[in-house]
Amino acid sequence: MEKFPLKGNREIVAEGNSYITAYQSVLKKSNGHTVNNSDSQYQEHPLATSSGSTAVTTSLTTPDDDEMIDITPRSSPSEIHQHSTHFSSYSRGSTADNSDMERGRDFHGHHQSPQSQQPPQRTHPHVPTHSAFGDILDGGLSFYGSSEPHDDIPGIGQYDDFHTIDWQRDIARDRMRHRYIVKKRQDSLWDLVKGAHDAWSGWLCVLLVGIAAGCVAGMVDIGASWMSDLKHGICPLAFWFNREQCCWPTKQSVFDEGNCSTWKTWPQIFGLNREGTGAYIISYIWFILWALLFAALSASLVRMFAPYACGSGIPEIKTILSGFIIRGYLGKWTLLIKSVGLMLSVSAGLTLGKEGPMVHIASCIGNIFSHLFPKYGRNEAKKREILSAAAAAGVSVAFGAPIGGVLFSLEEVSYYFPLKTLWRSFFCALIAAFVLRSLTPFGNEHSVLFFVEYNQPWIFFELIPFVFLGIMGGVIGTLFIKANLWWCRFRKFSKLGQYPVMEVLVVTLVTGVICYPNPFTRMNMNELIYLLFSRCSPADVSNPLCDYTRINITYGATFTEVTQPGPGVYRSIGLLLLAFFLKLALTVFTFGMKVPAGLFIPSLLLGAIMGRIVGIAVEQFTYSYPNVWIFTGECVTGNNLITPGLYAMVGAAAVLGGVTRMTVSLVVIMFELTGGVGYIVPLMAAAMASKWVGDALGRQGIYDAHITLNGYPFLDSKEEFAHTTLAADVMQPKRNETLNVITQDSMTVDDIEMLLKETEHNGYPVVVSRENQYLVGFVLRRDLNLAIGNAKRFIDGINGQSVVLFTSVTPTQNLGPPPLKLKKILDMAPITVTDQTPMETVVDMFRKLGLRQTLVTHNGRLLGVITKKDVLRHVKQMDNEDPNTVLFN
Repeated sequence: MEKFPLKGNREIVAEGNSYITAYQSVLKKSNGHTVNNSDSQYQEHPLATSSGSTAVTTSLTTPDDDEMIDITPRSSPSEIHQHSTHFSSYSRGSTADNSDMERGRDFHGHHQSPQSQQPPQRTHPHVPTHSAFGDILDGGLSFYGSSEPHDDIPGIGQYDDFHTIDWQRDIARDRMRHRYIVKKRQDSLWDLVKGAHDAWSGWLCVLLVGIAAGCVAGMVDIGASWMSDLKHGICPLAFWFNREQCCWPTKQSVFDEGNCSTWKTWPQIFGLNREGTGAYIISYIWFILWALLFAALSASLVRMFAPYACGSGIPEIKTILSGFIIRGYLGKWTLLIKSVGLMLSVSAGLTLGKEGPMVHIASCIGNIFSHLFPKYGRNEAKKREILSAAAAAGVSVAFGAPIGGVLFSLEEVSYYFPLKTLWRSFFCALIAAFVLRSLTPFGNEHSVLFFVEYNQPWIFFELIPFVFLGIMGGVIGTLFIKANLWWCRFRKFSKLGQYPVMEVLVVTLVTGVICYPNPFTRMNMNELIYLLFSRCSPADVSNPLCDYTRINITYGATFTEVTQPGPGVYRSIGLLLLAFFLKLALTVFTFGMKVPAGLFIPSLLLGAIMGRIVGIAVEQFTYSYPNVWIFTGECVTGNNLITPGLYAMVGAAAVLGGVTRMTVSLVVIMFELTGGVGYIVPLMAAAMASKWVGDALGRQGIYDAHITLNGYPFLDSKEEFAHTTLAADVMQPKRNETLNVITQDSMTVDDIEMLLKETEHNGYPVVVSRENQYLVGFVLRRDLNLAIGNAKRFIDGINGQSVVLFTSVTPTQNLGPPPLKLKKILDMAPITVTDQTPMETVVDMFRKLGLRQTLVTHNGRLLGVITKKDVLRHVKQMDNEDPNTVLFN
């Protein structure tokens, strides 16, 4: 007991890189070694004399220290011996990483108190060591004979729901943990094994995420395909087969079902023929009934079990990866309901895709597996490295595009993307694509969604229509974003939002009624995109898009084959134009409903329709006027022919780029999606034109627009702050208002509880005194509540009159109740700026350092606080937008 103090009478203040040396001195002291005090309370550490190092001071035992009361729960001597000789770990029930559980928020969105969720837990004492972040690893996390940290107070240093994480603190915690593990590897073989496990745990985690993401994606693809075909008929010999599997021996076209005797349509089930008015009516009715059933199940599951499973999920994933906490959004129930609901909503025939939600599903898998590895599960900043890799795996399994998935995570989703995360994302996407390829959900030998079977080279003059498609894609994308935002805003602030299931059923009914008569809108959107991407061959007579008459014409000494469109082509163009406007309107009303819904496939479909029509027009123009100077000699040899399917590919990329504003990742996804590596230049030209036009008409893509609509505190690193304001203009409170602070040694427990009751700030600066408001540190509201509550439960004598101390100095006279020492929860190195710092610099600090707040000082005196919410409000005010749309801090 004498060698292992319980009350904090031996403290080491270690800042920055001096932690290891400070820790060694604690071990020596606890092992019975003495330290020469030399009549002074503080002894300078040898490292303090080295250049560039931070001063390290050791507070030795004083007679008054025995009167101090620490907030650590008391433990028996046996517990102390046990914890000093064995490895300890967190109390899992007390961490803030229960975001994989829905219990943090009920299904109505109400918050539950952390104290009401978890019973008080007794933990072991610690050697009170301090760093620049208060106690080791901040929030009372310390090491003594263990390679894993433990909680002195359950929940200290964690985050509440709808709060922003402190990137700098979490990264510093991980660095200190890593330094300790590296130091311990020299002690024993077991420590060496634990160090190796810590080193490769990240790779093991992303391996498991990739395998699980591939399996879930395969099941979703197979289930959605089977249920989509269930609306048209069934395979009596094996009802679990979809139409393609049931008719595999015949290999008929999607337009020709008559050659397949094994697949039975619903009229045939009821004893009617495939064709005829009665058969058409029965097919029509069953098509709508199955769609309503699937949509009702999807919306009901989302509403009852996982409200966060609706929508695409990418806006929220971007916000979470930027450092925001949304409990339950990446939980087990969300994963399950999102996967099942996605199959149901896609099968209902709604104008949505399953590719975007796959990013959300993969991120849920990443969050769940991260809890198997405390290095990631208990550190919010480190966890986001796994989530970034999981997002890459989501795109990889959605399209069969692993490289595009990595670039999508880098360009569009991730906020913090170090080089090691790039490697792990690549590995995770590779494993996910390999697992998906093993399951062969696409029903062919290719691992991509829309494999193109032509390699015809494109002609130089075709860059003109390609750029035109890019311009049209930017215009269509901007129109869609504005229309969808208008409808989502109307839904959010009207009574329509109170009836989500009814809205889904109405949209499903309208979709089924107007889409069934058109054969292009009746079929699955993936099949239609593949049809538009494909190239017509002379043997393909069942496809109305290939109704051509081929004629050989002589040009001098050369012969060329001219194709004249038949009536099927003209009829198909009319149906495609009708399908384009129907799908555009339906997508506006569908995206944002309370069902899992993505935008990739609808955007690709709109672009593919537009591109195919333009491609047919260019093809006929070149064959009708082969001697025009811009392509003289190109089209008369019979070797270089116009391919309308290529225009469909380029148009698909253009509209998707106009909607999402992606560039590099979009091009890579498209050529991986189709296998058309030779068409990178046309795709690049269309993507850039779409990006320029879209940015000229509207700054935000669809995901950023929905982040703004929902009021998430997302500080976009792509935008520049070009205003000339200062930190004093933004800080809270203003100069003529009172600043809520905590003094380091003159406030009682009642004073602090009254301050917590009267204010709603997430943290409070700690100053020397109210007269001399020189900054001492910063303490979080949540940590204060937990520390005071823990002290009242476990420590005798603590009451409302106990003085709360944030300093190591002991008061000379203590006639009242024992004081409460809370220095261990104090952040003694908060980020500060002066009142004259330009806001451009402050905004860059928030973006690049991931700050939660910064303190504003003048000549060393505290003036105010700037939080991330204040920065977002200020940016919106300077941009003449409503600052009240930022909902959370």
